Amino acid sequence: MTSYGLALLDHSPHTEKTHDASSSDVGALVQIVDLSCQRDHRDLFKPLNLAVPGGACIELMGPNGSGKSTLLRTLAGLHSQYRGRVMSVASVYQGHRLGLDELLSPLENLAWFAGLQDQRLDRVQALEVLARLGLLSEAHTACYRLSAGQQRRVAIARWLLAPHALWLLDEPFNALDVQSQGLLNQLISEHCRGGGAVVCATHLMLQTDDKITVNLEPCDETMR
Repeated sequence: MTSYGLALLDHSPHTEKTHDASSSDVGALVQIVDLSCQRDHRDLFKPLNLAVPGGACIELMGPNGSGKSTLLRTLAGLHSQYRGRVMSVASVYQGHRLGLDELLSPLENLAWFAGLQDQRLDRVQALEVLARLGLLSEAHTACYRLSAGQQRRVAIARWLLAPHALWLLDEPFNALDVQSQGLLNQLISEHCRGGGAVVCATHLMLQTDDKITVNLEPCDETMR
C-alpha cells in the first residue's frame, strides 16, 4: 500500500478477518457487524451492519463528514479506529489521490502497479484496456503531460488489470467528463456482472445496474 491513496490488500493488520459460520452471508466479499468508525475517538456514524456479496454494487451516501471515506479506508485496512467487526477480502482501494508516478507513462505505471502484486504486466492486455479508455495514443506519454481526466483514466486501467474482485472507490468520477463518467458506470456494471463487487462513495449518483444505496447516519446531530 502507498500513501498516495492507492492500496492493494491481501491482509491487513488493522482489519479483523472474521467468519461467522452461523451467518447467512457466508461467502460475502465484505461483511460488517455493528461497525462504527471513529476519528479522534469520536464515532462518525451509527453502527452499521452490511454484507457485500459478489455481484453487488454499494453506493455510500451521507453528508460531508459522515464517514464515507473513513469507512472505505477501514475496509481497506488503512484506518484502525473503529468498533465492531470487519471482514474484507483482497481489494483494490482508490482514494482521492491517484497514486501515479507522473514521470512514468501510463504503460509504465501499469507495469509498476503489476509489480506491486508480484506479477508481470500483460502488455497486450494493458494496451487493450488503455485503448478502451481512450488512452492508446498516450500510452508512452509521461503522465505529467496528461490532463487530470486522462490521469484518472490511467488509474481506472489499474483496477481493470488488477486480479481482485473487490473495488473500494472514493469519488472515482472526479475530473472525468460526461462521456468518461458514462464509461466508468459501464465498467463498474460489467465488473459486478462478472462476480466482482464495488463499494463506492460519490457525490454523483451511480448509474449502474441494481445498485444498493447505503446511507450512513452520522452521530453528529448537526449533520443530519
